[in-house]
Amino acid sequence: MKKVDTNEQNKKTRYFDKELEEFKEIILQKLEKARRDLIMLTEAYTNSNEHGTNDTSPTFKVLEEGYQVLSKEENSRLAARQQKFITSLENALIRIENKTYGICRVTGKLISKERLKIVPHATLSIDAKLKQSQKR
Repeated sequence: MKKVDTNEQNKKTRYFDKELEEFKEIILQKLEKARRDLIMLTEAYTNSNEHGTNDTSPTFKVLEEGYQVLSKEENSRLAARQQKFITSLENALIRIENKTYGICRVTGKLISKERLKIVPHATLSIDAKLKQSQKR
């Protein structure tokens, strides 16, 4: 049975509209969570939710400020990474609308459903990704 599914997938040139709708739902859920996470990360490094150490001892305050600087830098990096993830998900939605979603940009073949369910913003099949990794 698995072999038939693989052969069918190799013959298909794109996913059916019903399948694209399923992927769209997965992406929209991930996008909603990613946007909430981005807001939280942004608040963390901009201190819009700051509970300062104004009323604590000076020694503790110096240590706390040093930690906050490192924490802000890390949160800033995480926020930038989260923004990139959001952009990738939004681009995946555009590919769904264009009916080009799930097509490997290197091989032109369909990316497996299993991969897309786990990494819905993927633009490379496993084979293409492995070849890319080997070149590095």
